[in-house]
Amino acid sequence: MENYDLAILGAGPGGYVAALRASQLGLKTVLIEKRERLGGTCLNVGCIPTKALLESSEHYHRAKVKLSQHGVMVESMKLELSRMLERKDSVVSKLTAGIAGLMKRKKVKVIHGEGLVRSKGKIYVGEEEIRAKNILLAMGSVPVELPHLARDGDAIVNSDDALSFCEVPQSLVVVGGGAVGLELASVWSRLGANVTVVEMMNQLVPFADNRIAKGLERSLKKQGMEIKTSSKVTGVRIDSSVVEGERVSVTIEDKKGRKAEKLCEKLLVSVGRKPNTKGQGLEELGVELDDKGRIVVDGSLQTNVDGIYALGDLTKGPMLAHKAEEEGVFVAEYIAGEKPEPLDHRLIPNVVYTWPEMAQVGIGEDEAKVAGVDYASGTFYFGANGRALAMGESEGMVKILSEKETDRLLGVHILGPMASELIAAATVAMAAGMKTLELGRLVHAHPTLSETVKECALAVHGSAIHG
Repeated sequence: MENYDLAILGAGPGGYVAALRASQLGLKTVLIEKRERLGGTCLNVGCIPTKALLESSEHYHRAKVKLSQHGVMVESMKLELSRMLERKDSVVSKLTAGIAGLMKRKKVKVIHGEGLVRSKGKIYVGEEEIRAKNILLAMGSVPVELPHLARDGDAIVNSDDALSFCEVPQSLVVVGGGAVGLELASVWSRLGANVTVVEMMNQLVPFADNRIAKGLERSLKKQGMEIKTSSKVTGVRIDSSVVEGERVSVTIEDKKGRKAEKLCEKLLVSVGRKPNTKGQGLEELGVELDDKGRIVVDGSLQTNVDGIYALGDLTKGPMLAHKAEEEGVFVAEYIAGEKPEPLDHRLIPNVVYTWPEMAQVGIGEDEAKVAGVDYASGTFYFGANGRALAMGESEGMVKILSEKETDRLLGVHILGPMASELIAAATVAMAAGMKTLELGRLVHAHPTLSETVKECALAVHGSAIHG
């Protein structure tokens, strides 16, 4: 039996990054993962395969719809879905194999199997006992299931299933207008499916600034999606006599109680995720959970049981891979005796990889109002940006909030081309405590999409040059 400085349960972004950082710091580390491949949900059935399909489907959509605007005429184009899916799988394989290689080079012991924490300092994988001074829980999350919309993997599917449809469905109803639902809706809509998105809240992407969310809704409708906000699916019936085609009858009810039937080939349930804390031995160990099933941790990400830590989707905060990664670095450094800075949740960017993309960091207007913050705001549209017009991608806008008294940046919200990349500079500016006027007076290369952020910062003060 070997003894370790750190045993990590779960090899998703939080777990595997923690293992690599711990190894760099000289900690003897073991990583336990039930999947055959490392990388967790994110690399295997989440972030990476979804983005691969989004990229491929956007190429298809651009060739079919947009290239003619540039004088590029594409004839006899066809979709080869099997090749697209093979490419997605190859991207996943390359990245997961790369992580496995890193573990070998960094001398991190990897054990595949279901790990159970039986007592403080002890994890069992089958009959094998693993002892460690410290244990890090990094099991991630699982999709939320609705009892009246039970998955069968065929007609009623979850996000994992929707990554590998053998054929483009004739029609698809997506329950849930959050990031995952909209991204998968975008993939299959671009490839030819008639897509309807049903969202219970009064806007898509409920965490987003309302004006940005409404702009995204308009864009998706223009692309052919049917969007039903303030609505819910109250029932579903599968016609077993129909072998192919629209065999699923979905009952959709709006906020006024009006009901309508919608036929579709597949129903995708994507209503969020929940911490994966069941069956891990945590209750017997006495690990404290909150009312949402999340593990309660202190400022060092340690649970109420000494020597046991938790991160990522298991704990409070946004369920994002990059949050988990940074928390993995933090835990490794903390255990190694370093003095890392705790992660500031206000500075975690959030992205929806539709097209146009949506990204934000900091707070929106609703949050500012609830907090009683006296704020100023400015907007700038991609339609006035030279690079966006040259690209033929001028949909969207940038919106910035600042504290009136100090001019300190409070939030940056972007709907537009490459918003996922533009938000990084905004995050740096907020982390540095910049004022909007300082951001607006920085020299930006011309012509670039980033000039929209500069102009928006100036717009807060009514001085946007091209606004």
